Amino acid sequence: MFSKACEYGIRATLFIAQQSHEGRRVSLKEIAREIDSPVAFTAKILQVLARESVVHSLKGPTGGFEIPPEQMEKVKLSHIVSAIDGDKIYRGCALGLSQCDETRPCPVHDEFVAIRDNLQHMLENTNVFQLMHGLKDGTAFLKR
Repeated sequence: MFSKACEYGIRATLFIAQQSHEGRRVSLKEIAREIDSPVAFTAKILQVLARESVVHSLKGPTGGFEIPPEQMEKVKLSHIVSAIDGDKIYRGCALGLSQCDETRPCPVHDEFVAIRDNLQHMLENTNVFQLMHGLKDGTAFLKR
C-alpha cells in the first residue's frame, strides 16, 4: 500500500523515536542499518522528514536525528505518509484505474473505499509515541 520510501520513512521515524526516548540522537548510518535501508535512500527520506518537521536533524560532532519527547505524541503516522507519499493512498483506485468513483466504479470500489477509510482513520489516530512502545518492550520489530 505504501511506497518503499514511505515504508522506510515510517520505520526510520519509529527507530528515531525509540532512541530519542532513551535520550540518544542517532546517525544516518545507524538508522539505515537498523531499518535495513540503503544509506543514500535513507538520507533522502530523512531530508523530507526533517523538512516536514517529523524529525529534527542536528549537524556537528554531537549531531544526528531525534524527535523531542513532547513532539512524539503529536506526530501521527498520517504526517509521515503525507510527507513522503502525499494523499494518493486516500484517493487512488485499488485496481489502478485512472477513472474510478461512485458514478463509474471499478469492481472492488465499494469494498476498497471502506478499507481506505479505515486506513485513513488509523493513520490519523496513531502517533509515534504509541508505536514506539511496542519496539521498546519487544512486542514489535523493525527488522525481519
